[in-house]
Amino acid sequence: MQDVTIIENAGTGAIADWLTERLAAAAGAAITVPGGSTPFPILADLAARGSIAWSDWEVWPGDDRIVPEDHEASNTGKVRALLEPAGARIVALAEDARPPHFALAWLGMGPDGHIASLFPNTDPQVDDPRAVRRLTPDPLPAHAPFDRITLTIPALLDSDALVFTLGGAADKRGVFEAAMRGENDLPIARLLGAARARGVPVTVFA
Repeated sequence: MQDVTIIENAGTGAIADWLTERLAAAAGAAITVPGGSTPFPILADLAARGSIAWSDWEVWPGDDRIVPEDHEASNTGKVRALLEPAGARIVALAEDARPPHFALAWLGMGPDGHIASLFPNTDPQVDDPRAVRRLTPDPLPAHAPFDRITLTIPALLDSDALVFTLGGAADKRGVFEAAMRGENDLPIARLLGAARARGVPVTVFA
């Protein structure tokens, strides 16, 4: 049985509360955080609280667009602007990077079932020998038509737990639940199946 906890209708503050408690319990290490529109208000809330000792934390983006950090599409640049002033060490992804074990892997998911920048066309593998890959989504999302760099499924699973923020979209919820039941072979289904096999707990803010 998949160890999945689904939390309904949680706002930014409630998710930030959960993350604060989780990070306090972990007592410092490394986390990976997502891009997209949903996480940055939550990260801003976490940074403003002053209740997390960010100097104890290394923060990795789960993926990024291949653009300079000062580009508006850069996840790394946005994370750095929010958390580096609070003391966190921000690690930009590179193809030869060696990600650590994460206390928490925080992810979003697209309506097509992609996670990080592991889109369906990239055929991500649960036994990928590489921790980081440079990929080209197909089709390229119109709002961010860039090549990507991303953690792979094994790198994301090298975590104490996974947490998803789905942004309250009904279409995403349906895709996620179908993946959880093993009814598709999308990247999210592959990740959840591997998490189940490895006993990695999953929390979903839906």
